[in-house]
Amino acid sequence: MFRLLILLPVLLLLVLFALSNTQAVTLGLWPTGIAIAVPLSLAVLGGMAIAFLLGGAVVWVAELGQRRRARHAEQALRAAQAEILALQSRMQSALPISAMGPQGGVDGGAVERGG
Repeated sequence: MFRLLILLPVLLLLVLFALSNTQAVTLGLWPTGIAIAVPLSLAVLGGMAIAFLLGGAVVWVAELGQRRRARHAEQALRAAQAEILALQSRMQSALPISAMGPQGGVDGGAVERGG
């Protein structure tokens, strides 16, 4: 809904611009002598569209390296998480049962001797 509230006035301005600028202009390509007559609004909006697409392509190409680095970082994170889980399971299986009980404690079940 919010997008529509933003998009509608922009589209209205574009339509008003196109309807207001219907004069024909000649677009030519200098060394070839090719020329075409188009409405001014089409020339301006077409140029803007081409610039928008070229800008998007430049940003997309610039982001390729960052996406690759992010993909490698995610793979390294998954590998580290798997290693942590493996080490935790090895630690759990390596602990003796008496060391985990309330009588064993951390010191391995040392008993005081009376004397």
